[in-house]
Amino acid sequence: MNSVITGIGSYIPSVVKKNSDFLEERFYSDKNEPYEATNEVIIEKFQAITGIEERRYASDDMDSSCMATEASKKAIADAGIDVETLDYIILAQNFGDIKKGTIQTDILPSLASRVKHNLKIKNPNCVAYDIVFGCPGWLQGVIQADLFIKAGAAKRCLVIGSETLSRVLDMHDRDSMIYSDGAGACIIEAKTNGNSGILSHAAVTHTYDEANYLFLGKSNLPNTDPNVRYIKMFGRKIYEFSLTNVPLAMKTALDKSGVDIKDVKKVFIHQANEKMDEAIIKRFFRLYKTPTPEHIMPMSIHLLGNSSVATVPTLLDLVYKGKLENHHLHKGDIIILASVGAGMNINAVVYKY
Repeated sequence: MNSVITGIGSYIPSVVKKNSDFLEERFYSDKNEPYEATNEVIIEKFQAITGIEERRYASDDMDSSCMATEASKKAIADAGIDVETLDYIILAQNFGDIKKGTIQTDILPSLASRVKHNLKIKNPNCVAYDIVFGCPGWLQGVIQADLFIKAGAAKRCLVIGSETLSRVLDMHDRDSMIYSDGAGACIIEAKTNGNSGILSHAAVTHTYDEANYLFLGKSNLPNTDPNVRYIKMFGRKIYEFSLTNVPLAMKTALDKSGVDIKDVKKVFIHQANEKMDEAIIKRFFRLYKTPTPEHIMPMSIHLLGNSSVATVPTLLDLVYKGKLENHHLHKGDIIILASVGAGMNINAVVYKY
């Protein structure tokens, strides 16, 4: 029994936020002190490291569950299925629905339940739930769907990743320029014929020293309410952690699959930081004493930013639909999907297209 992606879709918000739009912001350090460098210099260095030129924000009338619904509709149409036949709706998110102008998380009911309601699914045996697993949440949902299918507990699952990080940003923290909004979804079905689908996966959680590398903290702006908290991170620690541990998780998954490293055609990695992702890929291939192939790693971070749980499925959708230059998939191609994020959590999936 193979777990196969039979449909995929994404929702990319319409509001474009360019780097130049941050020129008038007042940035402060985590010690609430203004930087000596001008915003022009801060933004130039930011783009050189992250690769981000612009990002997408949800429009005022959209929230995470709305975007998730739109991405799901596209995946359902792509798969050509009856929604009443879904066994599970697994929705990865970290901050729930947040209305524009607030910073209050709303997860009652769960976002998965809201999506099921929006899709007008009547079948009570379609189980809907959320998972909070940091940026690797959507990929962890894919792993869970595979486990349900392999156990005979499901035949068809909808897996979604959706986030509106623009609503939990401290605009006085230069790290706020990294984050964006978006949603991606896929249908995963049990197939008994053919040899495509999920071949293997791996997942780990590091918490002894790493649990709080990403956290909620007060604004960098001096004299602000300490009880109002925004997404924060220790960027250098995350960078070093990822370079060491993500390639190892990818290797674990690939070794489980029995696939030769030379047969890997694409690596879809969480769009967190261009320089970090490039270094991860190089270290991964170095583990096999193999040169990094050209065009092995599709990237969307330049225009879409870091939308957390949505980066991998939206990137996958772009390549599946032939919308990313120099990146195409052909029948039989082996791909790796990998992510890292709050927790600290890491996962990887080996998939045959």
